[in-house]
Amino acid sequence: MVHRGKTRRFATALGVGAVIAGVLAGCALFGGAQPTPTRARHTTHSATPTPKRTSDTATGAVGSATPSAAPVPPATLTPVAARTVVAQGDVASPKGSIHFHYRIVSNGNNTYTAEYSGFTSSVPVPVSVTLLEIPPSVGDGLTFHGVGDHPLGGPTTAGASSSALLGDVGQPSYLGTLVIYSAAASADGVPQELGPDKVLAVNSIHWSVPVRESNVHPVDGGARQGATGTVSSTTASGAPKRYAIAPGDNPTDVAARFGIPVEYLLWLNPDLPGDGGNQFLYASTSLNLDPDSL
Repeated sequence: MVHRGKTRRFATALGVGAVIAGVLAGCALFGGAQPTPTRARHTTHSATPTPKRTSDTATGAVGSATPSAAPVPPATLTPVAARTVVAQGDVASPKGSIHFHYRIVSNGNNTYTAEYSGFTSSVPVPVSVTLLEIPPSVGDGLTFHGVGDHPLGGPTTAGASSSALLGDVGQPSYLGTLVIYSAAASADGVPQELGPDKVLAVNSIHWSVPVRESNVHPVDGGARQGATGTVSSTTASGAPKRYAIAPGDNPTDVAARFGIPVEYLLWLNPDLPGDGGNQFLYASTSLNLDPDSL
C-alpha cells in the first residue's frame, strides 16, 4: 500500500509537471515568450551638418552654401607692382581753357594714385576732377562725384601739380571716364555754364592694368543639377568670367561645376545676399568668376 501510494503521488506529480510544461509551451507558441533582441543599426553622423537648401519660388532665390569638408587655402590675388603706370593721357577742355596731364599709378596694395601735372586754367572759377564709370556730357550737372574726387584749383598759368588717392578700387578699369567740372562755391554771379558741378570736359581713360595673379582658377565642367546657368563672358585667355544664374542654381553646385571650393565662389562674389554661408543666388543675375575683376 505504501509503495502504491508513493507511485500514485509520483504519477500525479508527473501529470502536474506535464500540464505546467504544456502551458509554458503554449505560451511560447502563441507569442507569450520574450522575442530575441535585434541589434540596432548604427548611423554615422557627419561632424558638420549639411545646411538645407531653401528656395523662394517668387524670386527664384536658392541657397545655401555648404562649406568644403577639408581646409581650404585662402584665396590670393597679387596686387599690381608699385609705381606701375596703368593709365595716362592729356586733357584739354572743349574751348581750350583747361589743360593738364594725368597718369594713374599702382601703390602695390590694390590702391592707386592719380597724379596731375602741368595744370593750367583760364576759367574764372576753381575746377575739380573725378573718375566715373558712366560718362556724362559737357554741360550736365554732376549728382555723384565719383572716385578720387580732387580739386585742381583756380585760374593759373603756372602748370601746377597735385595728386589724389583713388583708394581701394581693386580693378580700376571700370572707371572709364575722367571728368572735369566746376567747383564754384555758389551760382551767384557765375555764368550758368560755370555753375557748381557743371561738367566742363570729359575724357575717356585707356587702361593698361596688368593681369593680377591668383590661386583661384575656375574651369567650366558643364551644366549639372543646381548649376544649369550659362557662362555669359570669358577673359582674354578664355577662362569663365561671368556666369548667368538659372532658376534652381545654388552656390555649392555652381562652385562644383567650376571646380572650386564654395569658399572661393563667395570670395569672388562678396556682395551676394545673405551671410555666414547662407548666401543666395537669384535667377537672371550673374556671378563673377574672374579674380582679376575684383
